[in-house]
Amino acid sequence: MSQTISIPDLRPEPGRVSDSRILALDLGTTTGWALHGHDGLITSGTASFRPGRFDGGGMRYLRFTNWLSEIDRLSGPINAIWFEEVRRHVGTDAAHVFGGLLAVLTSWGELRGVPYQGVPVGSIKKHATGKGNADKAAMIDAARARGFSPADDNEADAIAILLWAIETSGGVA
Repeated sequence: MSQTISIPDLRPEPGRVSDSRILALDLGTTTGWALHGHDGLITSGTASFRPGRFDGGGMRYLRFTNWLSEIDRLSGPINAIWFEEVRRHVGTDAAHVFGGLLAVLTSWGELRGVPYQGVPVGSIKKHATGKGNADKAAMIDAARARGFSPADDNEADAIAILLWAIETSGGVA
């Protein structure tokens, strides 16, 4: 499910964000994403990197690589990537998936000269809701209050990361 919404001009300096294509990611088996296009519109959604029954262990990461390349090609090219920097996972599998996706993301960015930067979870939540330990429902409500219709908490988190990046750093990683 994807959506497009126009946001007011939030640039701290004239011309700094409007021409940039900024990608924000909530990395996981279901990755939330939000993209600030060159036209100032924000598109968001989720992408599933759940392996199929007969897939090898690396297929999710190959699919993620291909997905990043396709987003880059279609958006014309990505200028910066922001992602949720998770420091603690509840489960081992989630930690492994996050680490693998992060390795793909950082190597993909390095190969293409695309800057990337992690944002601590608490910073994203505090910016979106005013509370650094906000739950999933609060993050979805915060995205809806800003005019978005996230399908789930992954998409809501990606939207929050993108808005944080635009509003606090001008989108520059």
